[in-house]
Amino acid sequence: MKSLPTWGRYAELRPHELAHIRGETPVVYLPWGGLTWHGPHLPLGMDGLIAEVVAERAARRTGGVLLPLVAWPVEGVPHEDTLSLSTATVRTILYETFTALARNGWVAVVLVSGHYSQAHDLLLIEAALEAIRDLGLLVLAIPPLALVDEEMLDHGALWETSTLLALRPELVDLDALGQGPLNPAASGVVGRDPRHTASSSLGVTALNLAVERIIIAVNDLLDQGDPAPLIALYGNRRERFQAFIVRYGSDPESSARAWWAEVTRSQPSDE
Repeated sequence: MKSLPTWGRYAELRPHELAHIRGETPVVYLPWGGLTWHGPHLPLGMDGLIAEVVAERAARRTGGVLLPLVAWPVEGVPHEDTLSLSTATVRTILYETFTALARNGWVAVVLVSGHYSQAHDLLLIEAALEAIRDLGLLVLAIPPLALVDEEMLDHGALWETSTLLALRPELVDLDALGQGPLNPAASGVVGRDPRHTASSSLGVTALNLAVERIIIAVNDLLDQGDPAPLIALYGNRRERFQAFIVRYGSDPESSARAWWAEVTRSQPSDE
């Protein structure tokens, strides 16, 4: 008889396999990406590529199931090639997904958000706290590198570029950034200039650290069943975003547009 799996992709599991995993390790990994412009040097779907890898690596280690990628963020960087949904729609998708998972007996959900923007993160925090409060579901919704160092969260810059160099180097073209100072409006780079700093070795290190931190967090959640650490984490992250909220407002869409308008009027990205 074929042995039962300890982890698997939800879409590929038969009912008895899914039930076995849920009974052993009732955690679901949900990779969340986007089809968003990151500049001429990076692919539009890089957020999801990274999120899927991190989520799968963690699931293989902790057990649990991996849901298919969701590629619908709220607006981050306004651009003609970016596809995004309204705040209300994303909020509904999140809440109804969490509701379905809680109803089906899952204890914890790890939403690995490859897409990072302050506005998107604030919406994820709000949705996670709502699920904890209303559904009793332990929801960890976070960009992979946030558990390592919040300062590593950038856009099209050193860390995003390095992580993709580690995973899919053939999709990265740093020469497309040209020479001279980088203006975010043309380069998509918000953070350290990746041209002479990004590397696959940095990306490997960052990804390994991210996966390890997620594994530690998940094991603690499953062992203790206590939402208090999650609530504290979200409180700390919201405090970090307070200046953003004061300056640009709390509505994810309008605040993202206001932030980007200011960034693109500012000085070139850090070298």
